[in-house]
Parts: sequence; structure tokens; C-alpha cells
Amino acid sequence: MGSHMDSVRPLDASQLRYAYTTAPREVPDAKILTGTHKTICTDHIIVASWNVESGWSVPELKPYGPFSLLPSASCLHYAYECFEGLKAYRGHDGKLRMFRTDCNSRRLLMSAERISLPQFDPDELEKLIYALLSVEGTKWLPKSRAGDFLYVRPTIIGTDSQLGVARPTEALLYIIVGYMARMDTPAGGKRLLTNPDDMVRSWVGGFGYAKVGANYGPSVLATQEAYRRGYHQILWLYGPEGNCTEACGSNFFVIWKRKDGKKELITAPLDDQLILNGVTRRSCLDLARERLKDELEATERKFTIGEIQEAAAEGRLLESFAAGTAWFITPIAMIHHHGKDINIPTGPDGTPTEITGRIKGWLGDMMYGRVEHEWARVVPEKELKNFKIKRDILYH
Repeated sequence: MGSHMDSVRPLDASQLRYAYTTAPREVPDAKILTGTHKTICTDHIIVASWNVESGWSVPELKPYGPFSLLPSASCLHYAYECFEGLKAYRGHDGKLRMFRTDCNSRRLLMSAERISLPQFDPDELEKLIYALLSVEGTKWLPKSRAGDFLYVRPTIIGTDSQLGVARPTEALLYIIVGYMARMDTPAGGKRLLTNPDDMVRSWVGGFGYAKVGANYGPSVLATQEAYRRGYHQILWLYGPEGNCTEACGSNFFVIWKRKDGKKELITAPLDDQLILNGVTRRSCLDLARERLKDELEATERKFTIGEIQEAAAEGRLLESFAAGTAWFITPIAMIHHHGKDINIPTGPDGTPTEITGRIKGWLGDMMYGRVEHEWARVVPEKELKNFKIKRDILYH
């Protein structure tokens, strides 16, 4: 960071001010959650504003509600927006846990730098995430809902009123918590359609490796066509050889036997910056290299849809899965490419088979407290028995 950055206020979680809601809302039941297209969020939000001259404001935990933005705000015109997605898990031991939050915080910093949004200490962001969950967890994910999760979305947007492509001079960091449906077990397994020949998700030299909104909206057109044709998502291929990159917004894995007879877990590499460095992706590779090293080789390299077709035809294609925060670990049962189906073995009704199931089980055990692991950290929770107290005494 330069000398100017040293002269402005850094993001400082220790200064967090608390202003609890005086109108707490009811926690939705399963019927309400499945009957709405809107994301239901918890009572509170954390916000911190940034200005190029003064740096970060004192962060505040306050009631969830709308923002006020000018129509000329830079995020609305030039895609100055990046975010993260992570989950808080209610363990079977009653404790609330986060999984590798440090990785998400550092990735948000990288995404912000890619699109000229302000820098911050990722450790301070991580502390703010825990502070919000310590307030919201007990009510919105009670111990009676062991095995469920909340979805956490830290976001940074450019808020300066400036029509003109330039580095934002004002920005807003906010963190919200809400509900997301469990999507990791579609009946029969996930079915993928390869992308149209005239459309790509990302490109070399672009920003596919950053978690920015501009990566997602333009992909929906192809995804809608996949839904219409009976598939769940798009398998994004790149280049004339059809290199496999991502399954919609999830990292894509294949398990096969190579022609030399060695079993291999393979996923696309990070060096060309086409794909997101997924936290679940990283965890799958780490576990495979630690716990499965005597059974298979975990490889990060380019591989093509043609190689998958050839492996299927020769009986060497064993498993495939998508890995990410939203879909977690989801078995892939079929890929449709240029009029032909590639069928991939799964368990009964699309459930995980051997390697996929073991990796998913190991990660799930960490997240939900069946085993203790350094990747899963317990959130200390506050018991808020009465929200309806004067605002001026709620600042810590």
C-alpha cells in the first residue's frame, strides 16, 4: 500500500458500533422459504463506507434495510461491484461454525483490487463477518435446526456519483446474511449442457478469476436455454479444443483412469485466470492430496471435452462433480455436447459414488461439527433477549 493509504483510516473491526433493531422480524419456516423467490435476510446488516480522502468509516451493525444511492452511482453504470458467498453451519453439537472464512476474505480483496475498488485488511473483514453472525446466529439458525446453514454475502460497491469510467472515489462495504436453498442433491444427479459455440463465460486476460457480478449476469442467457432443454447448468468450454473450465459458477472435477491405468482427480488450472479459485475447490484438492494419495493423483491442468468423451467410450470415466459454496459437492450424471450424451456413473438416483462421496463426507463432517478441524471455526454467539431498548445505549 502506498503512502496515501497509510494516511487514511483503515477498516477496523474493533470500532464496530451496534445499533440493534427495534422491530425484529419472525424467522421464516420451511413453507415460507420454499414459497418465495426473494431472499429473506436476517434482522441486521454491517456497513462501512469508504472515501478516497478519508478512508474507511467506523463500521456499524444496524437494522437490515434499503440503501440510498444516486442514479449516477458508479456501481449502477460501470459494474464496480464484487462479492463473496460463504455459509454459516449449525453443527450437530449445537455450535455455529464458519468454514475457511480467511480464504473468502482474501479473495474479496483480490476481486476489489481487480476492479479498482478500495483495499482493506481481510482479517478485519473476517472479524466483521463473525460479529454479524454472533448476533444473528442464535435466532435465525437455532440449535433445533442442526444440519442447516445460513448464507453470508459480503459485498463492495462503488457509490460515487460519477458518470465517466474512472476509479471510484467512494464505496460501500456491506455484509448481509440470508437463506439459500440446499441444492447439492438434484434427483438423478446434475445434468450439464455445454455452452453455445458463440458464447464464453470468461476469457484469458479477463476477470473470470475474480468474484464480480459481471461474471454472472451475462451467463444467465445460456443457463435459461439449458433449463428449457431439461438440464441444470452450463458446462463452460473455452478455446477451439473445448477446454473444460466451470460448471455454471462451480468448479468442475472429473475422476477417471488415465491411459496408463493411474486413477486421477482432475480440475482446470488457475494459471490462465479463467476460473475462480474456489474455496471448496481448494479444499477438495487438499484433502485428495492428503488422504487419497495412495489411490489417485490430484491434478490441475487443462483438459478437454474430447478427453471426457474418449474416457467414457473406453470405460475409463468414473465420476464427476461440481464444487462450490452454493451447490457444495454435487455429482454430475450427464453432459450433453453437440447432440451427444456423455453418461457418468453415480450412486442410486444421482447420489455421490466412491471418491465424490468421501470428499463430500469429510467436508460435511468439518462444517457440521462431527469432527474438529482447523478449517471450521466456531462462532461465539450472543443471546439477545430484548431488542427494544434505546439505541443510544447499544454502542459497544
